Amino acid sequence: MSRSLFRSKTLPDIRPVQRADMPTLINLIADHAAFERQQVDKAHLVHALPDCFFGDDACARVLVAECGGELVGYGTASVEFSTWRAACFLHLDCLYLAPQSRGFGLGTRMLAAFADVARAQNLGWMEWQTPDWNEDAARFYRRNDAVGQAKLRFSKQISG
Repeated sequence: MSRSLFRSKTLPDIRPVQRADMPTLINLIADHAAFERQQVDKAHLVHALPDCFFGDDACARVLVAECGGELVGYGTASVEFSTWRAACFLHLDCLYLAPQSRGFGLGTRMLAAFADVARAQNLGWMEWQTPDWNEDAARFYRRNDAVGQAKLRFSKQISG
């Protein structure tokens, strides 16, 4: 992907994911995981993600950023519940842009698109996390009026 695509008069399109996007999307997901010093099982994602993203039982909302016919980013979100607020909110699980597509306002547009999703579902707020070492992301979120929260995130494997 050439940075010149972003200098054209046509803005990248932000749209819902389509089944045909899955191979490229899975590569973006793997790139995102590697950036965050993690690994994913791409073969598992090929099998499991379509059920999560499409159909009546879909559990995630997925938006992709496309420029010049090429996917350059994605975001995934789901509705979660806050006991303390007694209300549901939009949990943004992933927001990732390929490195060459950063710095052109696309991340801000992606956040705004997810805010629109939250509004359409009458959700009062969004939440997400980023690794504590990712200062670029933290600065980006703060520039977009997000407030950091001092919490640790834990995980516990339950099966297999």
